[in-house]
Amino acid sequence: METLKCIKTRRSYRKFLNKPVEEEKIKEIISAGNYAPTGKNQQLTHFIVITNEKVRKELIKKVNEVLTNMDSSQEGYEGLINPINLAKQQKYVFNYDPPLFIIIAHKKDNANAMADSVCAIENMMLAANDLGLGSCYINQLRYLNKNDDMLSYLKELGLKDDETVYCSLSVGYVEKMNDIIPERNNNITYIK
Repeated sequence: METLKCIKTRRSYRKFLNKPVEEEKIKEIISAGNYAPTGKNQQLTHFIVITNEKVRKELIKKVNEVLTNMDSSQEGYEGLINPINLAKQQKYVFNYDPPLFIIIAHKKDNANAMADSVCAIENMMLAANDLGLGSCYINQLRYLNKNDDMLSYLKELGLKDDETVYCSLSVGYVEKMNDIIPERNNNITYIK
């Protein structure tokens, strides 16, 4: 696919088919993440790749347990009000239950950690699009980084003691891929 067409047709999908992603496509997506630029070319980004259905379901359950025990009125949880309320009603699937879920972690104290992580995830979203797969950027695990129960579970999945989750990615087949839609209008200032 042409690069600009790939960028212009990439969308966030929140409904995935119950169809596994082929191992070769997973390798291509991870490779795209590995090709992302990193500060000082340190390559410190850590991808935790989850395809095991039992583990994916357990992660959804764990996120719901943690959210259910949170108070949405507490300061600092403004971005989690809706997820907390849905979790308390047993109606929340934070990652839309994809067949492939990738957690992007990085060193806690690295100044380039967030930038490195989002560069990697954007490469992976574009690769997924090019391979005929939908994807969606997921924030919730980043919001739960300070919860001891969540951190303990993430460490069971491979998160290292000196790392934290910066973002995650849901990937899978979707009913229909989007065509190019009109350009979005962010603020642009030209200085000539």
